[in-house]
Amino acid sequence: MKRIVCAALLTAALSGHALAAEGAHLDGATMSLLWALPFVGMLLSIALFPLFAQHFWEHNFGKVSAFWAVVFLIPCAILFGLPVTATELVHTAALEYLPFIILLFALFVVSGGIRVAGNLAGNPATNTSILAIGTFAASVVGTTGASMLLIRPLIVANKNRDRNVHVFVFFIFLVANIGGSLTPLGDPPLFLGFLKGVDFLWTLNAMFPPMAVSAVILLALFFAIDSYYWRQERHRRAAHPAEREIRIEGLHNVLYLAGIVGAVLFSGIWKPGISIPVGFGNAVPLEGLIRDVVLLALAYLSWRTTRRNIRIENAFTWAPIQEVAFLFAGIFITIIPALAILRAGKDGHLAPLLAFVTAADGQPINAAYFWLTGALSSFLDNAPTYLVFFNLAGGDAQALMGPLFKTLLAISAGAVFMGANTYIGNAPNFMVKSICEERGIKMPSFFGYMAWSGAILLPLFVLITVIFFR
Repeated sequence: MKRIVCAALLTAALSGHALAAEGAHLDGATMSLLWALPFVGMLLSIALFPLFAQHFWEHNFGKVSAFWAVVFLIPCAILFGLPVTATELVHTAALEYLPFIILLFALFVVSGGIRVAGNLAGNPATNTSILAIGTFAASVVGTTGASMLLIRPLIVANKNRDRNVHVFVFFIFLVANIGGSLTPLGDPPLFLGFLKGVDFLWTLNAMFPPMAVSAVILLALFFAIDSYYWRQERHRRAAHPAEREIRIEGLHNVLYLAGIVGAVLFSGIWKPGISIPVGFGNAVPLEGLIRDVVLLALAYLSWRTTRRNIRIENAFTWAPIQEVAFLFAGIFITIIPALAILRAGKDGHLAPLLAFVTAADGQPINAAYFWLTGALSSFLDNAPTYLVFFNLAGGDAQALMGPLFKTLLAISAGAVFMGANTYIGNAPNFMVKSICEERGIKMPSFFGYMAWSGAILLPLFVLITVIFFR
């Protein structure tokens, strides 16, 4: 742990909301779509290797991520020059990746120090209550934090049931995805938007209506499905305790979670106008540096002050956050040329994409933004997809929160909601699947899960379109 924190503290000097100065950047208007191939290769690797070469992937995902990053960086350095490549790399690391991964790291460590134990009975009322609590908790501690906090007690509560797969499918829908809609802490795309200048409270005000509609419908549907299966298991009911005893261990970590929320809010409100140059025309604002150091300090305090047996009982390991860190490093590097092409707008090779989401009068087609952002988020990971469409819509946070309010809402809802469509749409999805399978629960296959999401989520998203994006 000491090594991890020391290394993270060292890299935190490069983190924060970087401000580009006069450094040379890629000209997207001169770049062909071939430059996006490393990004596509990276994302296809995430989708296909776990399915067809799981053993290889488990031992080599970091090497695969590094390979695709190098496939972009070397040609870029040769054709555009080392200074341009270094400028883009430092800018991406400082502006997006390090703040993103430090927040996930802090939430992962702190939530892993809280253990919900007891003899919960996995009946419809209990399961629905856990899903409802997790749905709203996800916006405070993140979809990753809420998922890691509640998945294990939910597994224990339902271990004696014959049919329990639906419980964990809906858990992914609600807790690992849709529940993270209300704050930049909830889901990685929204935090990236926050780093781009979207107000913390804008997310809460804008996203609450579609999130509330989606959550209420899904919770009601889950209760009906779970009640049906519960009635079929009369012989199992005796195995569930009539009286429930619940205890929470490591409760002091809630204070650290509050500190994480405070640090993120602080960095969004306090703007001293002081920046620290990090080279190649990039600089780190003081508030971003302080935020990241505080987050790392809170994670370190959680690790040192939480009894080891709590994390042991939670089956806490570094593997999930390590995988996310390595894979997202590759994603953020390989997405650089795609973003450059998008920034070129009508002069770039992705102009047809701009035409698809833009009406003849130049106004954005919000329903198209919702579905296109969502469709790509289902397979390409929702954080970089959010960045793509945020930039496609102009990339100006003030304009997107003002005249283009519904456009930003469509992009945000599409990225967060439709990350639930597949196992690879959002980082916690695969983490939940892995934990369930480790505990002996036979989760649906990749396409089996898509059958669930297609039958349940797609009709819901059509309704959301009619209500909010017509």
